[in-house]
Amino acid sequence: MALASGKWSHRNKVGAVFFLATFLLAWPVFAAGPFTIEQVLSAPVPTDLVTSPKGDAIAWVQNASGVRNIWVATAPSYQAFVITRFTADDGQDISDLTWRPDSSAVVFTRGGGVNGRGEYPNPRSSPAGVQQEVWIASLSGGTSGGVPGETHKLGSGHEAVVAPDNSAVAWLAGGQIWWTHFNGKDPAARPEPLLHERGTAHELAWSPDSARLAFTSERVDHAFVGVYDLRGKALVWMDPSVDTDQSIAWSLDGKQIAFIRLAAYPSLFAWEAHREDMPWSIRVADPLTGKGREVWRAKEGVGSVFREDGSDKQLLWMAGDRIVFPWERDGWLHLYSLNASDGSINLLTPGNFEIEHVAPSSDRKSMVFSSNQDDSERRHLWQVPADGGRVRRLTEGQGIEWAPAPLADGHTALFHSDARQPPRAALRETDGTIRDLTPQTIPATFPEGSLVEPQPIVFRAADGMEVHGQVFLPPGPPAKHPAVLFFHGGSRRQMLLGWHYMEYYNHAYGLNQYLASQGYVVLSINYRGGIGYGMQFREAPGFGASGGAEYNDILGAGRYLQSRSDVDPQRIGAWGGSYGGYLTALALARSSDIFKVGVDLHGVHDWSLEIGRFPGDPERQAKLAKTAFDSSPLAFMKTWTSPVLVVQGDDDRNVRFSQSVHLIEALRRQGVPFEQLIFPDEVHEFLVFSHWLDAYHAASGYLAQFLHPEASKK
Repeated sequence: MALASGKWSHRNKVGAVFFLATFLLAWPVFAAGPFTIEQVLSAPVPTDLVTSPKGDAIAWVQNASGVRNIWVATAPSYQAFVITRFTADDGQDISDLTWRPDSSAVVFTRGGGVNGRGEYPNPRSSPAGVQQEVWIASLSGGTSGGVPGETHKLGSGHEAVVAPDNSAVAWLAGGQIWWTHFNGKDPAARPEPLLHERGTAHELAWSPDSARLAFTSERVDHAFVGVYDLRGKALVWMDPSVDTDQSIAWSLDGKQIAFIRLAAYPSLFAWEAHREDMPWSIRVADPLTGKGREVWRAKEGVGSVFREDGSDKQLLWMAGDRIVFPWERDGWLHLYSLNASDGSINLLTPGNFEIEHVAPSSDRKSMVFSSNQDDSERRHLWQVPADGGRVRRLTEGQGIEWAPAPLADGHTALFHSDARQPPRAALRETDGTIRDLTPQTIPATFPEGSLVEPQPIVFRAADGMEVHGQVFLPPGPPAKHPAVLFFHGGSRRQMLLGWHYMEYYNHAYGLNQYLASQGYVVLSINYRGGIGYGMQFREAPGFGASGGAEYNDILGAGRYLQSRSDVDPQRIGAWGGSYGGYLTALALARSSDIFKVGVDLHGVHDWSLEIGRFPGDPERQAKLAKTAFDSSPLAFMKTWTSPVLVVQGDDDRNVRFSQSVHLIEALRRQGVPFEQLIFPDEVHEFLVFSHWLDAYHAASGYLAQFLHPEASKK
């Protein structure tokens, strides 16, 4: 289970609270006008930024109140225009963008993948049903046309990749590989299976000469890397083993293929600290023979567990036969450069910070990446040579920048935001200035001037651990306000000092801004288990199902709010989604004396349902199940008295819908007041925008009913 929206003794005396900013208690001096939830969530959310193979064009998705379309911008002017014409909030996602090599069209996936029953997401409950399909959208006249061309479907499936010679496109459907040839701008024939393989195919990767197609084959408890020769119609397995191979990277000359090998180990319990394991390695194989060798292995101890960065590609084969990869050797996630010939490595990004989004330059001589270096609660962009050298800062200030996409002419496309301005696509010019590409898409009613700037704080958890957070202060003079504690999901997430780079948390940030405008002091906490503060914080002992250690952070945050002179200690609530729903429920179950009401979106309430199976080890199974239940809100129902709103879609693929069923059964038995808002056929991260509005209106109204009755009458 992955919680897409995000997982020590609790009676210890809370530690000293201190502030990162001397002006934290100062109230905003600007005049903030009222705004609605619709207005604060009205700006389109950009995602999936990709560069064309020639480095002369970019494409991305914009989700405007549930209407998803693809925008592009091409050299030299980079004037953005839309190339698809979808018009409805229909719940059909757009993803997997990839360019044709001549920059004439974008291939993409429309619709989501199947659940365990083989059903596609159909959150609008369309009687006709829906499919997941591969589409192509052309640019009339290529990169010089500036206007959209035709958009049509190629076939059922997802994750398409176009051959470097522009001759064909392959994609995945039903765990198998399909393809079709191109004849000019159009497919030459109906799609057909390329080959049949016994496992479930993932991660398609063409060789540079388009003669071979590599992929990973998932086999339940192991995985292979295969290379299919299109001319010889032969399949070769790369150095197969009992381990799990993943993250394919072709050498620039196509004569070698690199991949990551994760050592086989007994069934892993995902919801506990995982600081050490059998070390992972990088291998290089001959795509003609399959013979491979280990070129590098992680050391034992810290860094022995593979930790992904936020990019699609974890291995980048760069110029000079360098392979760039993420590693957490010093307890912080950094980029390293491997000499593929002799196995020597260089640390490229030293310091106490974490890298996240990484992209190679067009010439494969450097990488542009985002990190929280020198600014732990934001992201900025940096550039570093692939063979090592000076790390150059590309962006700075009070903004947040991510998803770098370097272009051949020296420009870098990116997404950015700040505390008030929402995420938007932009271009970093060669002189360092940043130009927005679609300013016209921000509605005139978006309440930028009425938003507050969240302030960074650090407080002590009940066990003394240092925890970071952001405080949203309501406009107006100091007074005793109601307060709300917000928990992000994941748990491998971090809330920032501005609009977030993930769509789910973009929406959450908007609701926190709305709650502040309604008179709440809002505290968003980056509890243990999250990213941004190093491995020791992320892999905290006893988190989640292995002990619920985050309760110390909950208790510390509650006591911190109670200590503030601007908070009414009898009017504190909590809300969160996914892993944040778990923590909201845990706060209510264990501390109803502090938290008077909660809003729990698709949370986990009984960890024992999520721990998996451990064949041949019934003693371990029983022990983990007991610990997991004891870490759950359902274990503390006798002390749960505060009312709660429970929200979930019943096609949730991340958290079982039964988690809400079991919770509501227990609330009824306990006599705890509750309300429920259920979306039939909706998934975890709501695909229909109107469902977000319904959920957030219900949440704000429910909180106001118990914490802020005067606001509920507005």
